[in-house]
Parts: sequence; C-alpha cells; structure tokens
Amino acid sequence: MRLFVTASSLVVAATLVAALETDARACGGCFSPPTEQDSVVTDHRMILSISRGQTTLYDQIHYTGKPSSFAWVLPINGQAKVGLSADVVFSALDSLTQTQVQQPPTNCPSPPSDCSRSSNAGGFSGGADAGASPSPPPDVTIIRQEVVGPYETVQLSATTPAALNTWLTAHGYNIPTDVAPIIAAYQTEHYDFLALKLVPGAGVASMRPVRVTTAGGYPVLPLRMVTAGTGATVGITLWVLGEGRYEPQNFGKFQIASQDLVWDWASSSSNYKQLRAAKSDGKTFEIESATTLSPDTISNRIRYPSFGGRGGPPIPVDAGSDYLPATSADGGVAGTSDQAREDDIATLFAGIAQTRARVTRIRGDIAHANLNVDLDLQAATDQSDLPSLRIPTQESGQPTCTIYNGCDVVGQGPRDQAQAAAKNNSTSTSSFSCAAADPSGTGGQLALFALAGFLGLAYVRSRKNKS
Repeated sequence: MRLFVTASSLVVAATLVAALETDARACGGCFSPPTEQDSVVTDHRMILSISRGQTTLYDQIHYTGKPSSFAWVLPINGQAKVGLSADVVFSALDSLTQTQVQQPPTNCPSPPSDCSRSSNAGGFSGGADAGASPSPPPDVTIIRQEVVGPYETVQLSATTPAALNTWLTAHGYNIPTDVAPIIAAYQTEHYDFLALKLVPGAGVASMRPVRVTTAGGYPVLPLRMVTAGTGATVGITLWVLGEGRYEPQNFGKFQIASQDLVWDWASSSSNYKQLRAAKSDGKTFEIESATTLSPDTISNRIRYPSFGGRGGPPIPVDAGSDYLPATSADGGVAGTSDQAREDDIATLFAGIAQTRARVTRIRGDIAHANLNVDLDLQAATDQSDLPSLRIPTQESGQPTCTIYNGCDVVGQGPRDQAQAAAKNNSTSTSSFSCAAADPSGTGGQLALFALAGFLGLAYVRSRKNKS
C-alpha cells in the first residue's frame, strides 16, 4: 500500500555509511536546570514543523569517520528546498521542553511564630546546477543539483531500484546491504530522493544540521530509513511544531504524570527513569511534553542562547558562531550569517499562527526490528498542555528537617521527629508565650501603683463624707 499519493509529503533523514568503517548518529548538548534532569543521550534528534502550506524536517547530524564516506539519502515526493540549520535550534527546543522532576515540598515545621529567628530550612493547522557532472543513466533523472554550505546535494528520480542504486554507488554513496531493500521499497512507492554528502575537502567539523522543506502538511515520519547505520535499538527524540498537540497513531504511546512518580529523599531523585525503562518496550513513544510556546520565545532563545544574571538582559550572540553565511546554488556567499539565522527561524514557524503555536516533544527507544514501518502522527485526543515539569506526589523516606526547642535550634532529624518537637513546643507555650512574658517586671510595678492610687482616692473621699 502506498503511503502518499499527492505531490508533496514529508521527508526522513538517513545516514548511509560504509560497513565497519564509520559511525553516524545525531547528537546534541544537555542542560542542567536546578532540578533532577531525566534525559538520555539520543541517537537521532529531529524537528518536524507542520503547517497547511509546507512541512520542514530538521535533522541534527554528527558523524565520526572518513568525511569522504559520509552520505545522507532521504525519500521525498516532489521537489524539496534544502537549507542549513544550527545546533542552537535543537538546544533551544531542548532547554524549553526537557522533562524536569522537581523535589516535592519537604513540609518541615517552621520555628514558633513568636521567634525572631528566621528558619534555615493530523491535522492542524530552486537554483542553478553546481557545475558539470557525469551524465546519468537513462533510468535516472536529476531534478536539481546544488551546493548547500558544506554539502553537495542532488535530487533525483529513478524508474527502477537497480538504476537508483547504480547511480548512487557510482557517485560515492556507499549503501549498506540492509538499506538497499528499503530504498528499493520507497522507489517502488514512487518516491524521489535527495542525496547529500560533504563537498571534497570538507572535514567532519564542517557538518551542520540540515533542513528539508516540501509543499503541503503531512504528519508522517518515514522511519524505515532511520534503520541505516543503527544498532539493536535507536533513540529518537522528535519535536513537532504546529498548531496543536500531536501523538503517534500506529505506535504505542505513554505518559508519566506527577502522580506516578515517587521521590526518594535518601537519593534526592525520582523513579522517572525506571518507569520510562519499564514502559519502553521497543515499540512505544513517550509523550514527554506538549506545551504552548510562542514563536517569539523560541526565536529569542535561538538568538540569545545565553542570558545574563537573574533579571539581567539577554546577552547578544553573533550569528556567525552558530550559522554559516547563506550560500548560492553554486556554493558562493549569498548573504550574512544573520540572514541565514533569520531565514532558519522564519522557516521553522512558516504558516504557524503566533497565538496557536504548540511544541510536542516525543521520545522513543525503538527496536531495530520495529523500524519497518513509518511513524504516522495524528492530532492528540487530549489537546491540553502537558508541562515538562513534574512534581512527585509520592515519597520514599523522609526529608531532614530542623528541630526546634522553643525558639532554639537543637539539631536536625527526620520530618516526623521535627513535627513531634513542634507539637510539644505548641502545647507547652499554649498558656504562656515568649511574647507575653515581661522579664523586667515593670508592667507589674505599674499595676501595683495604680491599685494603691485607687485605694488612696477612695480613703480620702470616705474621710470627707464623715466630716
């Protein structure tokens, strides 16, 4: 059964490597917020921006090995627009959506109130040829060829899988044996292909994330190509930007809510990782978060990835530290790094309304055997926000609290012991508090003087009456 019958569809990234010669995977940096951070090192990190008018896939590429061996092949349907992105885009989305488990309240007792001592405790909503190249065989048609940053790219179609494989092999695309049938299957389904590799002389350090845009909006991610170069299990983190919350349709899914979590006071951590491991059976995705984030919030995080002190202004970052200057079809400079960054941001949110922008973060550790079908996404039944912050409602053990004797700190101990001491303090001071005592005795003396004066006045009046 053919998955797409229209002239436009999504694309999927795949890294093709020479067998036993290279290691190819996507990766990225991690942030450390002031809470427990439950994340794992990922193998593939992708962003899918979906609107009615177009769909763009961003893929972050990390490659170790011989640069001449690197190749990247994507099934497409219709002509695609290829551009460069930057790691900062993935870092921005990661920092804004990453699951964080926050320590629950300790519920430690406070010091007596009269003490001056402070406590210490689916469906929402080119360029010129880059110079001469060998003539393709009759069964292969080159649709478009251009240089994009450090990459040579070519979009082509083929009438037979054999012709396609022959062309790719002849042009330096080393296709692993287990990937050839997958490419053949996409060709049989009438897909075209985008092939990408490093320009001669470019090193691995030159590699940048790539974005590929096709017309139309289709929430489908062809996972079959992800099998290229992967082991028994491949980690996939996918951010879906659109005007609603998304979820897998043909794969299992789960969520981990605050009420599912247990906070261990002894280790200062939760059971989040254990729960995720138990639910991750190689064929399910976790909906980590689904949040309403304005394009301005994400854009500013891309433009200003570092901020000053608390309450301080954002620190400007030169676009050249993240982006290469924009290039023309022949690889020449066509614009500044600032222009390249703004074009990347504009593409990320193209067709998505400012007031309805949503980001769904989906994570899966998928077994190689289950990458035999594409990932169909659909509008989630529950369209409410799923915050990235979790606060466990269950606990194991007790926090350590400050123990008070009256207004004095006498030590540290389990919360039960501190609460018992606080209860005793409350009972012993119920009829006499620190604030009611008058250690100087001045108040008592004044009261006696007043009583004496009253008695004296009564005695004088009595004498006058008698006289």
